[in-house]
Amino acid sequence: MKQKEKKALAYSHRQTGYSVMALMIIPVLIILLISFYHSFDWPALFAMLLIAFALSISGTMQVKIENNALLLKMGIGIIKRKFPLEEIIECSKVKNPWYYGWGVRLTPHGLLYNVSGFDAVKIKMKSGKQYRIGTDQPEKLEQAIKQQIKQR
Repeated sequence: MKQKEKKALAYSHRQTGYSVMALMIIPVLIILLISFYHSFDWPALFAMLLIAFALSISGTMQVKIENNALLLKMGIGIIKRKFPLEEIIECSKVKNPWYYGWGVRLTPHGLLYNVSGFDAVKIKMKSGKQYRIGTDQPEKLEQAIKQQIKQR
């Protein structure tokens, strides 16, 4: 049974968004510093919890190819997406401009899922919809997707 599960997993990679983490940790440190010199403040605690929640849902992204689908999960899994491989008709490496940013974004090229950097893999679906999946392994992800869609 375990061998079948391993064989079904064609690609798996988790990327950590260190820049996103740093950008979110800085306000927390400032709030902590201010709170240290002043009395306890509920709005400050709420702000820190909000930042911690944002970090937990967008600090990492795992991309997998298994069971005939391209799967992605950001952070703890509140944001996730499944792309059936049979629906993918095209795949290529792309570079995103800096202003596309990080997180889940609507771009002129469709939805972008990204936690760090500018490299991505663009997929085009049978429906005509396009998506970009940010990655620090664009060649490996592109190759894995192309290999899987050739096999169907």
